[in-house]
Amino acid sequence: MTSRAVVVDRPGTHRLVTGPRPDPGPGEALVQVAAAGICMSDREVYDGHRDAAFVRYPVIPGHEWSGTVVAVGGGVDPALVGRGTVAEGFRACGVCERCRCGETSLCTGGYAETGFTEPGAFADHVVVPARLLHPLRDDADLRAAALLEPSAVIAAALRAGRPRPGERVAVVGAGTLGLLAVQLLAAVSPAALAVVDPREARGALALGFGASDAMSSDEAAAVHGSFDLVVETAGAATTAASSCLLARRGGRVVLTGMFTAGAVGIDPVHLSLSQLEVRSVFGASSAAWVDAVRAFGAGLLDPAPLITHAFPLERFGEAVALVGGGDPKTGKVLLVP
Repeated sequence: MTSRAVVVDRPGTHRLVTGPRPDPGPGEALVQVAAAGICMSDREVYDGHRDAAFVRYPVIPGHEWSGTVVAVGGGVDPALVGRGTVAEGFRACGVCERCRCGETSLCTGGYAETGFTEPGAFADHVVVPARLLHPLRDDADLRAAALLEPSAVIAAALRAGRPRPGERVAVVGAGTLGLLAVQLLAAVSPAALAVVDPREARGALALGFGASDAMSSDEAAAVHGSFDLVVETAGAATTAASSCLLARRGGRVVLTGMFTAGAVGIDPVHLSLSQLEVRSVFGASSAAWVDAVRAFGAGLLDPAPLITHAFPLERFGEAVALVGGGDPKTGKVLLVP
């Protein structure tokens, strides 16, 4: 049996290769990919803008994905075969201090992640350690489940931000992360759930997902200091600083966006005088993955409406060009083998 994969040999260069279907080794599972999402991190890999410490060329990208287990290696429960599943991307060591404290996304055993340093899911099949699998309900929508990786990031943000019923909450950014955040936060029954994004269409989507208000950055300036919790998801140059301005004195801010060099820093005077609690999120721990999968299975999280495009593997170049291309009608782009 054969299997195809998109290989990025170096920035700007990719090819679709066909070879033998991989076999799972001891402790591993072979998953037939149902769908894989393309995010800005994948675009950075393709363009050569990702930090060299967090990518290894040549690479098969694809860290947001879902599929069905078709084979398992030695020591793995054979009952997993036939199950729909997602899997954590970080290949945490499991034995360092941070892993043993449950903070698997902060593993100090060395960075390894599916789709960046290990073969990913822009392929017909992907092999992963079976311990990273999170099986899904039998009736799960596998295309929608491909967005459980960013959902787990938001679940990690909520663990850090500790939203409580009746609080005033703001989400900065209405991209994939922001709209997933709105869904999960709406389930906590906030008194107000505002979304800040310059794009009216994205704000309208947020209102449909449970936000009580959608506003531009200029409109948000009028409500600085109003929110108990602010979840930043945009990763834009100014959004870390502006998110802190939205929080009330003694409020909480969680940064989930991936910032680049040159972003505006947080004013330390404002930070100290307002006594803010600021947390950041990089990826998701195993516990956050459990939260996301449970919310998805319970119907509290529905990523399907965020998907706007789906392409076969052969059209990877066209698909990756859409991501970050600036078209406001582009939401989540999938590759579907």
